[in-house]
Amino acid sequence: MNLLENKVAIITGGTRGIGFEIVRKFLQNGAKVALCGSRQESADAAVEKLKAENPDWEIIGIAPVLTDPASVEEEFAKVKELWGRIDILGNNAGISGRESIYDYDPEEFRKTMDLNVNAVFYGCRAVAPIMKEQGGGAIINTSSMVGTYGQPRGCAYPTSKFAVNGLTKSLAREMAPDNIRVNAVAPGVTHTDMVDKLPESVINPLIASIPLGRMGTPEDIANAYLFLASDLASYISGQILGVDGLSRP
Repeated sequence: MNLLENKVAIITGGTRGIGFEIVRKFLQNGAKVALCGSRQESADAAVEKLKAENPDWEIIGIAPVLTDPASVEEEFAKVKELWGRIDILGNNAGISGRESIYDYDPEEFRKTMDLNVNAVFYGCRAVAPIMKEQGGGAIINTSSMVGTYGQPRGCAYPTSKFAVNGLTKSLAREMAPDNIRVNAVAPGVTHTDMVDKLPESVINPLIASIPLGRMGTPEDIANAYLFLASDLASYISGQILGVDGLSRP
């Protein structure tokens, strides 16, 4: 059964890692997907890779400047013009860091907040009137387990994810009367480029603390996205779904 048959989805940060797997999972379940990359070249390369896997999949690549609300609106409007609607928005793009507060560059803090929080708001703002007009939709934001527990270094990242959680819960209440569901997925330690850059001295204790005994995979996260985007979750909104192997700090 295709859980997203004929649904139209936009996924930011879709060229690699978790985002790429979300795009693939949505395509496998019948969705039409606009994959967002930081550059048009990277978006096109990801589309080409997926089309090689299945030429029948309906997918395009776009490259909005996610921290520019006008660019987001312009690129998302192209998706609406092409396919007539936008049913699902996955706000997955984000950056992390491990800087100490003692030498944290304020500009780096601002950049993290701009992409991890402001861009999520801009995406939600762009699709809200479209979803309202068509009678509903689903927004899924990527949070993190550190958005609940914090982390010992790199305070911008958990701060941004705390903000994403608050935005998710607030928009869920505001948009519910328009049949727009807003949820978030909070991954734990997951095999991604971001996590793989961390030193073993950081990763190994994290894995040892996970009761299920392993790191998550991008597919684990994509499966949660699929559930929340589908009608199986039609009565679920305002939730932060932890996908973390029961991880705790």
